[in-house]
Amino acid sequence: MMPSLDDLKVKIFADGADLQSMLELARRPWIRGFTTNPSLMRKAGVADYETFARQVLAAIPDRPISFEVFADDFPGMRRQAERITAWGSNVYVKIPVTNTRGEPALELMHRLAHSGIRVNATALFTLDQVRQTAQALAGGAPCCISVFAGRIADTGRDPLPVMAGAVALLRPHPELELIWASTRETWNLFQADSVGCHIITVTHDLLGKLPLLGKDLTEYSLATVRAFYEDARQSGYRLD
Repeated sequence: MMPSLDDLKVKIFADGADLQSMLELARRPWIRGFTTNPSLMRKAGVADYETFARQVLAAIPDRPISFEVFADDFPGMRRQAERITAWGSNVYVKIPVTNTRGEPALELMHRLAHSGIRVNATALFTLDQVRQTAQALAGGAPCCISVFAGRIADTGRDPLPVMAGAVALLRPHPELELIWASTRETWNLFQADSVGCHIITVTHDLLGKLPLLGKDLTEYSLATVRAFYEDARQSGYRLD
């Protein structure tokens, strides 16, 4: 039997930075949180980081929302994290697993988590990174670890063993939640759920595909044929 959203234990977080879309998605109770990053903000045309973040938090005060630091030195990241966390009680601060020189952010994440700041450790790809990050965050504030399963798959590797291993590494630490990040297709929701991920981030355009879940494949085939035909007709293509 085809699974449905109602069967999922994994929490769905909307991943994006378009304010209007975020507000519309906030009306859906099954959207349990939100994530952003500087690349998504740039794509959405966000010009003022703090103004945008405060608008989002004023409109969505009841669900966790992640905002990312963008400094490249650890003292700068710490200052930004302390400023960002002060914007709202539902804020998680995204800290990249390293800076652009590949230097680990583990000490910084440890200091932040143990000072009460909820960290979303981001851009992890390997189990070694998960293990070290979990050790750094353990015993501190509630935190998340985002493993970029979709980007792992982009390299031709199966992300499921990595995600299953990450779930096992986090099991002794109930204050830590694993995020399946960089989702590529709706089937990933069920994969994330099957290995025990706590959260999956889903882009706004991919969330638009959720009504297709369980759709009859013969009907979908016919709809696809009709769409191709209609596009050719409206374009005025001729081979006569």
